[in-house]
Amino acid sequence: MHPRDVLAQAARDPDAVDRYAPGPDHVVDVYLPPGNEAAPVIVLAHGGYWQFDRRPCRLLAGALADDGFIVVLPEYRLTGGGGGWPQSYRDIRAAVDHVPELLAALARPGAADIALLGHSAGGHMAMWLARREGLPAGITRVVALAPAADLRGMYDRHLNDAAMTALMGGSPAQVPDRYAAADALTGDAAGVPIIVLHGADDEVIPVEMSRALSGVEYRELPGIGHFDIIDPRTPAYPTVLAAVRGDGQG
Repeated sequence: MHPRDVLAQAARDPDAVDRYAPGPDHVVDVYLPPGNEAAPVIVLAHGGYWQFDRRPCRLLAGALADDGFIVVLPEYRLTGGGGGWPQSYRDIRAAVDHVPELLAALARPGAADIALLGHSAGGHMAMWLARREGLPAGITRVVALAPAADLRGMYDRHLNDAAMTALMGGSPAQVPDRYAAADALTGDAAGVPIIVLHGADDEVIPVEMSRALSGVEYRELPGIGHFDIIDPRTPAYPTVLAAVRGDGQG
């Protein structure tokens, strides 16, 4: 599946669009569940090799809202538009920090249960936040879908060298300190469980890269590709839904 296949499907419009910081890209789409009762929150960090916007994740955001979540889908500064390391990561952190203010503005009850969900590049962002000091309060789990978890490994495998260089400002040999600071493979300061889901037929990020991860709960999805995992019409969706709900969490 290609991202255009996800984009071709009619995603429902967000219920609100809010701003979490003053820049032009500092906006969030908000998808609300039925009713007005307290609901768990998902902050969904989109992928796109840090250079494409959030639109392919809108279909997933709407489906998760229909299944009972308040879904916050942030945009962040992209490479070529003021983003990259560490700006894009600071944006996701700022979007998470904005959740209580957002819920208050929407007159929604406060959430005690926030899941941080990320796809591909967004999966790296989610894992990086989970393994650093100062993770925002309220996050109870991190779910990474086909994450670009190993930046050095991706560069070594030549998985879009141009995107990696644009993100980090150079290769691992040229800017080793940046790659070290962006490492999402080690550290567990937050103590929040990390669940990694990866399709066995991923054509963008080889599934072997997630199989090698340590300190995570790993689930492999047979017959699922890189963009199938964010398409709620595919057999991947029940597993994604269970993961963000914390069903069967070890």
